[in-house]
Amino acid sequence: MPRFAANLTMLFNELPFLDRFEAAAKAGFKAVEFLFPYPYPVAEIKDRLSANRLELVLHNLPAGDWDGGERGIACLPDRVAEFRDSVALAIEYGRALGVPRINCLAGKTPGGVSAEALRDTFVANLRYAAAELQRANIKLLIEPINTFDIPGFYLNRTAQALSIIDEVGSANLFVQYDIYHAQRMEGELIATMTKQLARIGHIQLADNPGRNEPGTGEINYERVFAALDQIGYKGWIGCEYKPAAGTEAGLGWLEGARRAQA
Repeated sequence: MPRFAANLTMLFNELPFLDRFEAAAKAGFKAVEFLFPYPYPVAEIKDRLSANRLELVLHNLPAGDWDGGERGIACLPDRVAEFRDSVALAIEYGRALGVPRINCLAGKTPGGVSAEALRDTFVANLRYAAAELQRANIKLLIEPINTFDIPGFYLNRTAQALSIIDEVGSANLFVQYDIYHAQRMEGELIATMTKQLARIGHIQLADNPGRNEPGTGEINYERVFAALDQIGYKGWIGCEYKPAAGTEAGLGWLEGARRAQA
């Protein structure tokens, strides 16, 4: 049966961030993920995880000026030193929190920079980050994100991610496969996950359209979950969706998935 982790950036967001850990545990989640731990003291997060017996399965590298609209800096040639500093900070938090995987957001394509320079920068940064994280026993992930939600996002298709991983040449670099983003950009969800299972380090979900909980859109999640069982996916699935009418009110899909796999 798939194991589901609450994405605390998206779920229970009517609560202050540090209060969402308890809410997730009360809702039956055994694990959580979120975008960034960096605004909070690591001890505070660690205490909330411990008090609620939760496993942290994922967070991201720092991604530049998020509130200002940046969505990563890894492909930007003029931000390499900042990127390397961000890797060190992520490892500091990751080691303290015991996180097994960290995602790297590529960033938006800037004007006036050649496609070759963007790719070369991204590959070099990933090669550096993969090696640094490997020394900390943390897997590095990259995530294709759809260009409808984030216009200009550099990494937007699975094939592109796999090609970059091949060029980086590290055994410590994997795809973070977000079903919602993949559905918007390319479809072929089950076929892709089946073919690329060994190269997928984490999966996330939301339905489409709307990015709400499973069962609100066009994706046949009953079939998707059955397929993941069949192909032997053993990892967590991050619930990175926008609740249509509040988190708790929309958790019926989760109980249904658990009953179906019992």
